[in-house]
Amino acid sequence: MSTTPEPVTSTDELTTSSAPERAVVLTSARHRRRLMALLTSLTVIVLIADQVAKAWAVSSLVPGERTPVIGDLLGLSLVYNPGAALSIATGMTWLLTVVAVAVAVVIVRASRRIGSTGWAVALGLLLGGALGNLIDRLFREPSFGRGEVVDFIAYAHVFVGNVADVAIVVAAVVIVLLSMRGIRIDGSLEPARVRVSEADDERGAPQVPVAGSDSDGGAAPENDARGVAGDTTTDPADA
Repeated sequence: MSTTPEPVTSTDELTTSSAPERAVVLTSARHRRRLMALLTSLTVIVLIADQVAKAWAVSSLVPGERTPVIGDLLGLSLVYNPGAALSIATGMTWLLTVVAVAVAVVIVRASRRIGSTGWAVALGLLLGGALGNLIDRLFREPSFGRGEVVDFIAYAHVFVGNVADVAIVVAAVVIVLLSMRGIRIDGSLEPARVRVSEADDERGAPQVPVAGSDSDGGAAPENDARGVAGDTTTDPADA
């Protein structure tokens, strides 16, 4: 009994067929590494700037005294804040420390799926700000985990913040804008946004006219042109 030999696929064919997929994977991995580098760089920059600014404020400013920078709109005033923004939850420093640790962990885990430059910027700023205030809560007086956050940027006698707070606010604005545009953390669009984009592409696509259609508006068919030309010729016998 004869058997039909099975087709043999060469190694070159396998390599050729898998090359595009491998290139896409390498490009995606390279792009993600760049985004992670951006996120990490922003985190480090915000963290260093925040701690340096706080060290300067502690050594240069007097608690309770306000130094105007832009009139009453912006000034410098050293405050040790045991609570959150606007001095909320001043008696719950330990809880705020736990929340800050949880936020930092969530951001680090979410960064593994990063695929958008906007989200890399937002998470980098957010993580840097969260870590900046977390360091204060962990290592400043009066005790570990109950430290007071150094605030020194006074906004119109309303509240006092720091560099970390500025980074967190900017990150929140960026996240809101990204969410309004339907951009996910991995760089993809929400399904509703994809459908709207596809509908816009269909409406904007040029309409290709069909040859011979009534709506063509072009020249008359070739047979009609030949018929008209035949009517205008003169028969030699008639002449």
